Amino acid sequence: MKTEFSAAQLADPNIAEADTILRKCVHCGFCTATCPTYVLLGDELDSPRGRIYLIKEMLEKDRPPTTEVVKHIDRCLSCLSCMTTCPSGVNYMHLVDQARVRIERDYKRPLLERLLRAVLALVLPRPKLFRASMILARLARPFASLLPSGGASATPNLLRRIKAMLSLSPRGLPEAGPVAGSVFEARGERRGRVALLQGCAQQVLAPRINQAAISLLTRHGIEVVLVKDEQCCGALTHHMGREEAALEFARANIAAWCAEADRGGLDAILVTASGCGTVIKDYGFMLRQDHDFAARAAKVSRLAKDITEYVSGLDLPPPAQRHDDIVVAYHSACSLQHGQKITQLPKELLSKNGFVVKDVPESHLCCGSAGTYNILQPDIANKLRDRKVANIAMVKPDMIAAGNIGCMVQIASGTSVPVMHTIELLDWATGGPQPKSSGPDRLVRNDSLNAR
Repeated sequence: MKTEFSAAQLADPNIAEADTILRKCVHCGFCTATCPTYVLLGDELDSPRGRIYLIKEMLEKDRPPTTEVVKHIDRCLSCLSCMTTCPSGVNYMHLVDQARVRIERDYKRPLLERLLRAVLALVLPRPKLFRASMILARLARPFASLLPSGGASATPNLLRRIKAMLSLSPRGLPEAGPVAGSVFEARGERRGRVALLQGCAQQVLAPRINQAAISLLTRHGIEVVLVKDEQCCGALTHHMGREEAALEFARANIAAWCAEADRGGLDAILVTASGCGTVIKDYGFMLRQDHDFAARAAKVSRLAKDITEYVSGLDLPPPAQRHDDIVVAYHSACSLQHGQKITQLPKELLSKNGFVVKDVPESHLCCGSAGTYNILQPDIANKLRDRKVANIAMVKPDMIAAGNIGCMVQIASGTSVPVMHTIELLDWATGGPQPKSSGPDRLVRNDSLNAR
């Protein structure tokens, strides 16, 4: 793709990066076939190729985003399926991130939308506030049916988005998990030492996920530390275009993790929420221009691993008990398969540890969660969820496994099939406790497991 940036514009490192990305695009259109919003809506501007043209024009002309540009960028899930499909290696992720920063900086949204986004950016990254908001949502949930619904092509209003938030909120919350600063010693001879990301929404909605990770890791000789002063990874604010807030979270985490590595050594920083992992692995790029943090950010990105990446290197013993009669539909989270290029590994681990693993049709298409997307674009998100649930039903699973809390909550809102994290099943298969219903309603149903 030909670009027309001026020399003055190209002096900006971000514009120079955008220019490099844009020049790789050859207009082939392969991305349109795998883009969830284009598949649903059929609008060229709701495809990666269409959005690339909109972003190119906005950046080249250095003008504020128009309402039309904002509408189509907002509809992008950042699922990154287009990057898996693209034969030219176009880094759409970094390009759309730039567009979102520009929108946040130069576009004035309606007042109520600005307030909603400010509340989400304040509450979701802070577990104490998020827990309080879930308690309030539980009180308001009975009134959700009184709020209006919309259609997939509509621009959702505030009431429609509030309804989406209430419908996603759990009927109850589990007890809080281990506190930051906790250290879990390895059983037997210590083979390694890792930091485990505590997460934000996940530690409120499903602390059992990290508890399963700790159980498996310590049982196989790995010491696990929950680093004190750790913050939100920054993914939620990053994808809302709030660049400075995201970078402040990143700097705080880098400082905390590097200090822990200096004190006791770290073999890896493990992540059980793949949406967080994709952003942490990108810290090196995000802070490449920061003189004080660039080197440490690159180090953290190298240390960051999805939990399945690390577990695959532990050479797990044969499963304590096989579950050959349990069919698991594996949902490959977009952030894992497209963002981190981890596709076969989780399925291989589940299969080797005694489960019957089935691929889900159209596995490349997003479930509609995508961070805050199922709140900000609920009608499109619900259509994607229903499509995903219908595809899962085709393999007739006894349970669904996924590697991202957002996907788990989204899928569970549309099915009665138990939804569990991959690490919960691996922990169970290798001698840990049977997964129990301790998280959001319908993430796990004990009756389905007890029947086995």
